[in-house]
Parts: sequence; structure tokens; C-alpha cells
Amino acid sequence: MHPLIKSLIQSGPVVTDGSWGTQMQKRGLKRGECPDSWNLKHPQRVLEVAQQYITAGSQIILTNTFGGSRLALKKYNLDNQTVDINMAGVEISKKAAGDCGHVFASIGPTGLMLVTRETTEEELQKVFEEQAHAQARAGADGIVVETMIDIAEARIAATAAKQTGLPVIVSMVYDSGENKDRTMMGNSPEEVVEELRGVGVDGIGANCGQGIEAFPPICARLRRATDLPIWMKPNAGLPELIDDRAVFRTSAQEFMKYIPDLIQAGAGFIGGCCGTDQVFVKAIRETVDNL
Repeated sequence: MHPLIKSLIQSGPVVTDGSWGTQMQKRGLKRGECPDSWNLKHPQRVLEVAQQYITAGSQIILTNTFGGSRLALKKYNLDNQTVDINMAGVEISKKAAGDCGHVFASIGPTGLMLVTRETTEEELQKVFEEQAHAQARAGADGIVVETMIDIAEARIAATAAKQTGLPVIVSMVYDSGENKDRTMMGNSPEEVVEELRGVGVDGIGANCGQGIEAFPPICARLRRATDLPIWMKPNAGLPELIDDRAVFRTSAQEFMKYIPDLIQAGAGFIGGCCGTDQVFVKAIRETVDNL
């Protein structure tokens, strides 16, 4: 286990951050606009998101680089700014964190599918290496490969990220299958653990896809399958589309009811995904501290 991960979890569950996309929408991010471009266009607004989580008690915050791979940025004709966008994203979060927290850079899916031959494993390896090395160069403390639906893409991204020498956590989306406990590509938590075993990742988990009530069973299955730290970031329920905007109904109070269950199931890192904000993070921190 990477020394940083070991030191973080030795005192109990680590509180991470909440959503980035929905918080940036509150600050003016338009539908169809590239969120990652704000690292260069509106760095102060991105900084506000990061700062609110540090103030609320996050021990780890992510970066506004979820869609920062060259392939994802190409859709916005921003692929020539890949390195700058990723480095700026890390620098913004590090400015917010200061000495009060750690920054784990976010790597999300490219949006292109291997199964439909929109991309290749070789191309993915190259673009994820570029993204991860830019994040490491900017001073990230770790990397989170998150919201992955394809086990192969997750493995490739993790392999690329591990080249930096930073701790790497991989987080998948489990919202498919009869029991909503598989990835979109049909993989179970146990299969994901087995696939990533040889990569040498430093943590494994789940985020997005479902509300928090679905996460304790998934967490427990991951815990039984591996001794790696478990990363959990559920949504604030499932979104409803109102006036062309996604609205999440789960309150921070309702969300907190399941935090003890997550801890009992073995979660080592706890935060929130879509629809959660600094109110959720503050409540998570208080709950974890009280427990």
C-alpha cells in the first residue's frame, strides 16, 4: 500500500469531497459547455468549489479534470490544451487545499467505447499517460480514476496513472443488471477487483450511478473481495429533470442515515457524487468524527 494512503486511513474513514459538475452549474456552467475549460477561463469559480469542500472538512479534494483527457477534450476542440487544463486543475485544487487537505486528480472516461471500436487500447494508454503525467507534474498527491463503466478502460487508465508513482484509486459505476450491482458492461464488484489485481492500485470503489442506499452492499462485497481501502461516493439520489436541469431530491440528513452502514461495510474513503455539496461534506465529517 502506498505510504500516503496508509497514513490517511490509519485514523479511520477519510472524508473526501462532493460533486463538482453540479456545483459549477450553480456558478454558471452552461449545458454543453466543457467543465474542464473553466480551469483556464474561470479559475476563480473553480477555486470556490474546491475551497467550499476544504472549509466543510474534506481531507481529500479532487480536481476539475474529470473530462480532461485529450479524447474527451477533442469534442470541444480543446485537445491542444490538454496539458494546460490538467495542470491548472491540479494547481487550483492545491491552492484551495493548502496545508489542510490532499489533492487527488480526477481522471474520467474518454466517452469513446472500446467495444464499438471508437478507440483502441493503445490510444487510450497514450491519452491517459499524457493526462496523468500532467497532473503529477502539477503536484497532485494522488489520482482517482472515477466513474468508469468499462473495466478495460479503467484498467488502462489505472496502469497509466501508476506510472507516475502516485497512489491510484479506481472507482466504478454500479447501476446495471437485475440487482443494479453491475457495471454497464456487466461486471460485478468481484470481477473488477480481479481485473485490477495485477495493476497494483492503492484503492478501489464505487461512485455515481445510484443513491447512497445502494452503496453499503456493494461496499461490503468489495471489502470481502480485497483488502485494499474502499472508496465510496454515492449520488444524492437519482436526478429528476426540471426546467432542463437535473434536480437531486436526497437531503444531507437522509444521506447521513447510511454513513454508519457504509463504515460498517468497510468504507475507508467517504464522500458524495452528483447532487452533493459542502452541506453534505460537513455532515459526513461530523458523522465520521462522532462515530
